[in-house]
Amino acid sequence: MELHMQSHHYVRRMPDWTAAAVSGLAAGALLMVIELFWSTMVAGVSPWGTTRMIAAILMGQDVLQTSLFSVGTVAAALVIHFVLGAVLGMILGAIIAPFHLDSSVGMVLLTGAVFGLAVYLLNFYGMTRFFTWFADARGWHTMAGHLIFGMTAAIAYWKLESKDVSH
Repeated sequence: MELHMQSHHYVRRMPDWTAAAVSGLAAGALLMVIELFWSTMVAGVSPWGTTRMIAAILMGQDVLQTSLFSVGTVAAALVIHFVLGAVLGMILGAIIAPFHLDSSVGMVLLTGAVFGLAVYLLNFYGMTRFFTWFADARGWHTMAGHLIFGMTAAIAYWKLESKDVSH
């Protein structure tokens, strides 16, 4: 019986950019659903609070002053959320591909979880220097959502990637 160990050292292997972007979009959509569910069903707050926090990145802090529904605010939040999702999916793909972190379901899920945690820390601790209102969203529920985002993006990438992408 021969034991095969997967090597996770760097090799020149380009990610499947389309699969990575689509994976980030899908994971971003799931994260939005989780955030809306959490705010309305568990926390009992307006579902538009998170939407306004995201839209404020582009529209400024004035958008945080009301909790009313606004098509423009939702549209801005959706654009920002999906662009970030696609970009983060591509960053994750750029990490997974060259290190062969897609060698197994367990490895890709672990990679996604670590990535999701890193995104959470960057967003809710690093970026709060520029977008102070995100400090209010810190917590285990937000961290759990980002872990799910990372794992969803990673497993979607693993399923969607072209296995013959080599350069």
